[in-house]
Amino acid sequence: MRAIIKRAAAPGLAALLSMGAYCLALAAHGGYPFGTRSRAVNDLGNQFIPFHARLWDLLHGTTSGDLFFNWSSGYGVPFLADFLTYLMNPFSWLVGLFPRPLVEFPVFLVTLLSIGLGAALMTVFLGRLAPGPGTLRALLSVGYGLCAWVLHDGFADPMWMWGLVSLPMTGIAADWCLRRRRWVAGTALFALAWAGNFYTAAMASLATALVLLVRVVTAGEMPVGERLRVLGRAASMMATALALAAPVLTVTFEASRAAQPAPAWAYPGPPPLLDQLAQLLPGGTGAEELPHIFAGLPALLLVAAFPFVRALPVRVRVGWYVLAVAVAASFVWEPTILLWHGFALPNGSPFRAAFVLSGMVVMMAWLALAHRPRARELAAGAGLVALLAWLCRDRPVVDGATWILPAGGGIALAALIVLTAPRRRAAGAAVRSAATAALTCAVLFGAAQSAYSLLALRDTIAWFRPKTTLSQRALATQEGLVARDDWPRSRTDPGPHEFANNDPLLIGGQGGSYYSSYVPAATARALHRLGAGWYIKGRHTLSLEDPVGRALMGVGSYLAPHHDGGFTAQSARPGPLVSVRHDLRGNGRGTHRTAAPGAPRTPAGTVFARQEQALGARVYEVPALAPAAGAAPLRDTTGWALPAGRAPGGAADGKPPGKAADREAPGTTFTARCTPGGTAVWYAPRFAGQVSALGRWTQAIGRRDGITENPVRVLGTVPADGTVPVRFTPDGPQHIPEHPIGCLPPHSLSDAVAALRANGLVKWNTGGHELVAALPPHSSGSALIALPAVPGWGCSVDGGPSRAAGSYAGLLAVPLRPGASRLSCAYTPPGLLPGLAASGAGALTLAAVATAALVRGRRNRSFATPSQTMTIHQVCQNYPAGDGDRAVP
Repeated sequence: MRAIIKRAAAPGLAALLSMGAYCLALAAHGGYPFGTRSRAVNDLGNQFIPFHARLWDLLHGTTSGDLFFNWSSGYGVPFLADFLTYLMNPFSWLVGLFPRPLVEFPVFLVTLLSIGLGAALMTVFLGRLAPGPGTLRALLSVGYGLCAWVLHDGFADPMWMWGLVSLPMTGIAADWCLRRRRWVAGTALFALAWAGNFYTAAMASLATALVLLVRVVTAGEMPVGERLRVLGRAASMMATALALAAPVLTVTFEASRAAQPAPAWAYPGPPPLLDQLAQLLPGGTGAEELPHIFAGLPALLLVAAFPFVRALPVRVRVGWYVLAVAVAASFVWEPTILLWHGFALPNGSPFRAAFVLSGMVVMMAWLALAHRPRARELAAGAGLVALLAWLCRDRPVVDGATWILPAGGGIALAALIVLTAPRRRAAGAAVRSAATAALTCAVLFGAAQSAYSLLALRDTIAWFRPKTTLSQRALATQEGLVARDDWPRSRTDPGPHEFANNDPLLIGGQGGSYYSSYVPAATARALHRLGAGWYIKGRHTLSLEDPVGRALMGVGSYLAPHHDGGFTAQSARPGPLVSVRHDLRGNGRGTHRTAAPGAPRTPAGTVFARQEQALGARVYEVPALAPAAGAAPLRDTTGWALPAGRAPGGAADGKPPGKAADREAPGTTFTARCTPGGTAVWYAPRFAGQVSALGRWTQAIGRRDGITENPVRVLGTVPADGTVPVRFTPDGPQHIPEHPIGCLPPHSLSDAVAALRANGLVKWNTGGHELVAALPPHSSGSALIALPAVPGWGCSVDGGPSRAAGSYAGLLAVPLRPGASRLSCAYTPPGLLPGLAASGAGALTLAAVATAALVRGRRNRSFATPSQTMTIHQVCQNYPAGDGDRAVP
């Protein structure tokens, strides 16, 4: 037990110091959970806190759906790829131990504990790289645990933080390859890295392969055959690990292929060299993206001294410096950026692999320290650091915080000189203890200061304004949703407001909002065609906001913004979630007519025609527009070009502006004529500005490139004279469709919904990733399900064979045999079955190797003979400490 405690002391110290420094910085900054400043910035608030809330619901059985399917978001979307990508960091599962309203705290723990475990494992790996005192290994590992990548990139992505753990973990496995030991355990470590987060595991595995290659190439007396066997052993270990983790890869690969494409993004080219070099210094952040690689001043001092440490063989110094420079260069060259990121250019920072270079910096620092650099060698390194600081003094990434830490660097340098002094000149035990304590304080407070400076800088960037997530307002809204939830009889939509981009996961309900890298293209396009808005060109879908759209998706109640800043529950007229249609092969308008007699047919290609197709009934009047006042529009082949205008401010969405503003506001006014008493709606998906009509106005936020698009929105009730004046006040030159206005005559929608309900299901239920519907007697034709048609659904009728479901108007459609009475559907994630097969093969391979090793071990113990071969210890002396006078005690 004492030996175990002794071995755990150094990793434990690294974990405690790194976590303590991070908490100290948060407390000084007033950040959550030590203050009122929210951490829920960017995707942390929009994606990962809501996804952890969903995990809490799954663990406690308080939500519909399961790991395969999510009934809450996007009106029903696959979930397994989201789970495997965002929630497989083992620390994420701690969320189930806390109350749901405190879900942000376990999400914080994911980051904090990943920092601690990453630093602890790096301490272990450094000991495998070269022997030396555990305390010094731990202090260098703190720089890795709080490297710049963690503070810039990883903090907002809890799943990426597993990459911080994966690099030293796969390094330990690769070290076992070098020593011809523990193939089974090493394979398990690689598999654990890939299962926890495959994205960062790929980066960590590539970096580990490069480090192993350098260690093999620079080894002193290792035979060529042995070098090849080491590399082959590592390759077999990796292949088996990938087979074990195959479901993670196959499911996410298929989900990525089926996902809505991200907006095109071009790499702007490498940033200036001095800006890249300045990232080695602690402190600020510039306006442009850069690889964040800082790993603490002690590590920087030792890496700068690395080429001068004569106790290290020249081949080792050259090999490691070539590796570091090559990796740094690969971060800013587009072909190798693609290699680091799985051959897909990231939509965002292209330097997400920077943590591996921070890890290599720490490894090089330890190799230097383990070989006891002389004072003049450390002084040479300090001179290089000073030169670097002087050259980068005017770069945007260097600010006041950078110059606070040189004092700590001086303390670190003095402590290192004392601790690495030759034995014959070594200071007494008391002096060495004091130097160690000083170095510890310098590392702790230096790491905390770096973290604090970046937290303070982040507050000045509008992009990092935090989301409210589970505030008291959100919790009150959640209670109201739960009280009205009628699923699966109808949907309760929490939209269209946003506490986060994934409101249904955060506060409940079954809405259209969904933000993920895995938004199915089929979902995004189906909802868009039916009149829903979106952001990020469909990677973030929004709820339908108009009466017909809500009826189509079976929304029985929803939340609408209130003038006091809260939300009021509104009732809607839901259509059935499953309806029987007798003909889904015609023009899509169905046979039921509810529009006024003699009304012109809805123009083909408009959103109103597409909604009628899905509804199976004519419900709209789509009037022609007539310019009436304001700036004259220009008619073209696709609609109306509007001249630039300026939208009046000062009023909240949905409230009429003042009369003076109404008289003086620029813009173009059109008139349309509809049946009095009906409901008027507008749809101009790419319009930006204000739309005013019938005493109210709404803010439109569309973009001409389609990155953001508006939904169909309600204008108001058509007045008694049937005239609907609509003013479009654009933000700059804009374009609107030819037919942006639609009207629902009184009772048209209610009559259509009643007709659907007459042919609707008798009873239906959903459980996990399945749905079962009892159909009206003697049903025939097709069943149309208010669910976006995504690949993976298989349906059977009356217990018959399961067949892939079809699509109609973007919704799930299943052909029925005459007299059908029961419909049963189940969802299977594409790629899951091949992944499970590969995983089974990997498990069999692992079991076979483990069994063979066990049998061979027993046989060797029974017939032990003296070894005539070179020992593994001799083979692995890649980095000799030099003369005994310089070896670290």
